[in-house]
Amino acid sequence: MQVTWHGHSTWHVTVGETDLLIDPFFDNPKTDLEPSAVDAPDYVLLTHGHADHIAHAGEFSDATLVATPELVSYCQEEFGFEDAVGGMGMNLGGTVECGDAFVTMVRADHTNGIMTEYDVDAGVPAGFVVSDTKPTQVADEDGAERSSADSSSGRSPREDSATFYHAGDTALMTEMRDVIGPHLEPDAAAVPIGDHFTMGPQQAAIAVDWLDVDYAFPQHYDTFPPIEQDSEDFEREVAATGSDAEVVTLEADEPYDLDA
Repeated sequence: MQVTWHGHSTWHVTVGETDLLIDPFFDNPKTDLEPSAVDAPDYVLLTHGHADHIAHAGEFSDATLVATPELVSYCQEEFGFEDAVGGMGMNLGGTVECGDAFVTMVRADHTNGIMTEYDVDAGVPAGFVVSDTKPTQVADEDGAERSSADSSSGRSPREDSATFYHAGDTALMTEMRDVIGPHLEPDAAAVPIGDHFTMGPQQAAIAVDWLDVDYAFPQHYDTFPPIEQDSEDFEREVAATGSDAEVVTLEADEPYDLDA
């Protein structure tokens, strides 16, 4: 699995032969890319309907859209996604197969109205857990024996797979500790650190600790004055929790190989 951050909350995730683009918004200071320069994705995943997460969704209307049914309907009408192949409405707790990837929609604590001439209900805000294997509690033959480290956390090892959690816009929530971390088992998490509209560095660090991930990527910061942050503050906060996660502050548009 390869992940590429394009600034703000925009990520390109490649799983096998499948490309997924999450929250396309290229009007941010971290990237110089125009949407037209981005490799066409097979799927577009939208966490919620705010403008800084769907602004350039229409540039990729040939892809299959994955979002809440309400947001899919809105984007089909506004951006030209076709009904037949252009929308895969889903909801919290569901897992859908997207080519070589499995996408699970999880909670995010945020708002989700679209403020236009007529206020639009875009459903619930969400995050996504993207994996190259289907989530399961049943260990296969390779995972039948647990290492001592895995036994302590109750997890079965999945050395040949990778799982990436995009938290969306969210506050700290116990769902990360009680459901997403122990049962969906992300290896890496992209968490907002901008504060003001989402978690700041302190709460984002607690989220990383609860999730028990190996890698933590800061996102949703430095785009606008209210969310300007020093990512090193986030790194210090993660260390203060006692988490073993490695904080990786990515340069925009540079691929990062989770399998490596």
